[in-house]
Amino acid sequence: MEVDSPDKIPRKQASYHSLDEPFVIQKETYGGQQYSQIYFARLQLLRALLRPLVTSWKPHVPICNVLGIERGKECIVVGTLYKHMKLKPSVLDEYSKERSATPITIPHKFMHQDDYLVLEDESGRVKLGGSFLLPSQYVTGVVVSLLGSEADAGYFHVDDVLEAGLPSQLEMPLKSGENKYVVLISGLNVGNSTSNPLQYQLLVDHITGHLGDKQAQGMAAQIVHLVIAGNSVEIPHGLLNKQNLASTDQSRIAEPIKELDMILTEIAAGLPLDIMPGPNDPANFSLPQKPLNRCLFPSSATYNTFRSCPNPHSFEIDGVKFLGTSGQNIDDLEKYSEGRDKLEFMERTLRWRHLAPTAPNTLGCYPFIDTDPFLIKSCPHVYFIGNQEKYDTKLIKGTAEGFSSRGYYKAASAKTPQLSWYWHLSSWAHHMGTSRNMMYGMALGSLQCS
Repeated sequence: MEVDSPDKIPRKQASYHSLDEPFVIQKETYGGQQYSQIYFARLQLLRALLRPLVTSWKPHVPICNVLGIERGKECIVVGTLYKHMKLKPSVLDEYSKERSATPITIPHKFMHQDDYLVLEDESGRVKLGGSFLLPSQYVTGVVVSLLGSEADAGYFHVDDVLEAGLPSQLEMPLKSGENKYVVLISGLNVGNSTSNPLQYQLLVDHITGHLGDKQAQGMAAQIVHLVIAGNSVEIPHGLLNKQNLASTDQSRIAEPIKELDMILTEIAAGLPLDIMPGPNDPANFSLPQKPLNRCLFPSSATYNTFRSCPNPHSFEIDGVKFLGTSGQNIDDLEKYSEGRDKLEFMERTLRWRHLAPTAPNTLGCYPFIDTDPFLIKSCPHVYFIGNQEKYDTKLIKGTAEGFSSRGYYKAASAKTPQLSWYWHLSSWAHHMGTSRNMMYGMALGSLQCS
C-alpha cells in the first residue's frame, strides 16, 4: 500500500548583508607599530563626535587641552581615561611568581579602593579628583569630556562628565507581519567530557524541523538564520603541553572539530548559519578574531549557507542590524570595573560608543595604525554577547545626546549549551527555545532602537 508523504512546510527566507569589513584585517603586517597609535586614532575619532555635544552641553565654558588647564579656572577637557590600578597584573609579577617559593594569589577582579583615574591627550596627562567621577565605573581607554578646574593640590577636580552617548541609528524596518526568527546560540563546547550528544541532536532536529508535531515544525520553518557566537569546541587542554603529539593524541584533538562539522552540515543543509570564533576555539587570541578556517569544516563548508565570520560580528537580516561578540569584551570589563550585571556593562559600551574599551590595555587586540574598528558608529538593532553565565534580558529606552533616535536594549547570556535564544524580526519579541522539556543551547544580548 502506498503511503502519502506528509506536506512539506517551506522555510521562510530573509535577505542577508555582511557588515564585517571593519573587523577583517587586510594585508596584516607588523612593522614595529605601537599601541599608542590606536589610542590616538580613538581619541581623534571620538573627540570629533564629542565637540558638537560639548558646545550644546556647556556653551559658555571654554574647551582646552590638558596643558591649557589653569588653576581655579573652569574649563572642559576632552581626553582618554587611564585607570591606575593597584592590583592590575603585570609581567614582572608573573616573573616573581616563577622565582618565588610561595605563588602569588591572582584575584578574579582587580579593583582596589586606592585606584584613581588620569586624563590624557596629545599634550599631557593630569590626575583626576572629586567624587563625581568614580574609578570603579570606568576603565582605561574610555574617551570623555570633563568639566572642572585645577585644584590647589594639582589635580583636576571633576564637576561633571559628558560621554559620547548612544549613536544614531538607521530607521527601523517596517513590520512585515511575517513571523521570522533568528536563533542565537553559544557555548556548544563540542568535545566536553560532560556534554551529551543527545542535546546537540535535539538542537539540530528542532532547528531543521525534524522534531515535534506540525505546530513545532511550522515554528522551525520560521527560523531564517542561525548564529553561533563562539566556544563551539572544547579541546582537551592536557594535550596542549608544548610537546610533540603522538598520532593518537592528534586524533583526539581533531575529534571535537569533526563532530562539530557533522552538526553544522546537518544545519547548513536546511538554513543559513554564521559561526564566530570564541576564546576557546582554534583561532587567534587577539581581537578581532579571524574567522575559523574553512578547512576545519570540509563537509559543512561546501554549502553556500555556511559562513565563517570574525569576532566581533555585524550583519543585517531584512534590514535589522545585528552586532555582537563572543563575550571577551564584557568579561574583561567585569574584571576591571564594577556593575550590577553584564547588561550594565553592555549598556556602557554603547554609551561610550566603543565595543572593547579595555583593548589593548588589558584585552588583546591587533595594533591598528590609523583606525579603531571597535568604535560603534551606528546603533545596532540587536546587540548580543555570547558565553555568559546565565540568560538575561533588559529593555532600556533612552534618547542619545545630540540625537533624536530612541534606543531599546535587550541582552541575554549563558554558558550552558542547552539554551537557544530566538529573536523575532518583526515584533522584536524574544524567547528561549525548549523541546521535550529540554532546553538547548545559548546566552546573549540585544538592542533595538527607533
